[in-house]
Amino acid sequence: MQLGINLGYWGAGMDADNLAVAQEADRLGYAVCWAAEAYGSDAATVLTWVAAQTHRIDVGSAIFQIPARQPAMTAMTAATLDSLSGGRFRLGLGVSGPQVSEGWYGVKFDKPLARTREYVEIIRKAMTRERLSYEGEHWTLPLPGGPGKPIKLTVHPERERIPLYIAAIGPKNLEQTGEIADGALLIFPSADHLEDTAVRHIRAGREKAGKTLDGFDICPTVPLAVGDDKDVSTLADTFRPYTALYVGGMGSRKQNFYNQLAQRMGYEREAAEIQDKYLTGDKQGAAAAVPHELIDKTTLLGSVDRIADRMKAYAAAGATTLTLAPAGFTLDERLASLRAGTEALERAGLA
Repeated sequence: MQLGINLGYWGAGMDADNLAVAQEADRLGYAVCWAAEAYGSDAATVLTWVAAQTHRIDVGSAIFQIPARQPAMTAMTAATLDSLSGGRFRLGLGVSGPQVSEGWYGVKFDKPLARTREYVEIIRKAMTRERLSYEGEHWTLPLPGGPGKPIKLTVHPERERIPLYIAAIGPKNLEQTGEIADGALLIFPSADHLEDTAVRHIRAGREKAGKTLDGFDICPTVPLAVGDDKDVSTLADTFRPYTALYVGGMGSRKQNFYNQLAQRMGYEREAAEIQDKYLTGDKQGAAAAVPHELIDKTTLLGSVDRIADRMKAYAAAGATTLTLAPAGFTLDERLASLRAGTEALERAGLA
């Protein structure tokens, strides 16, 4: 199992340190550095900046939002980033959610699975540098009856097939991801529930495509906080607002993918309470309602040895790249967490 690092959203108050974190991850041999986007900074600019100042580590979008870009534009960006980085780019995609898609981008959040499939097909075709033509439900290229003509990509990426990942949570999306992508980006993953909530659905998609899980990259993202095992409860409290935001407030009452995931993990009552409190403005109450067990199962907390044991569990459950989001109030604390991550991987015998 390899390790990755997730820098999260730019503009969260740690921007000055993020380059140093990426460079330390590069020095330590981390496999990939991911950057996210929502409705603040875009991921492409951040990844270009990081790629220009690192040497070996891959850079990946976690995620480029599908409603934000036409698929041909995403192919152009991916090809450019792969070329500039010397073949170190990984393309992560996701549909975002209805509030961002419709409220920020003005794109209807309808038929996300079909839209994702077409999007991926267009990108794949564009990256072959064939002349691009496509007929689908959501995109038709060129537009019929006009001056448009099939055009081919002029940029020569380092690789014709750039690794393509999809951020997936629901069973149908996970199955389609296994069918059409090279990897899956998972959030709030519990090693204890990974097979039931994710891997079996991905496996079904691979089988539908006549493939196995061999070569498919399963990438859970897990927050990391290093400390004494006696202080695990205190360490877990650090992530209460984070967990409450996703389970309670990331989406509407009817459509919150993270809330549904918590329910599938057995926290139906707790997920409902967190959401009720969060959506009525009681964010502190929502954070307090998050069960300690849910946080502990979806993070890496405690000593290096305890973290190593949890890493073993993720590897046994099918994770192939474990992406860490190291906690810390200072740069030194975040860098220490990175080093603890590599030490834990070695103690687990997974390096």
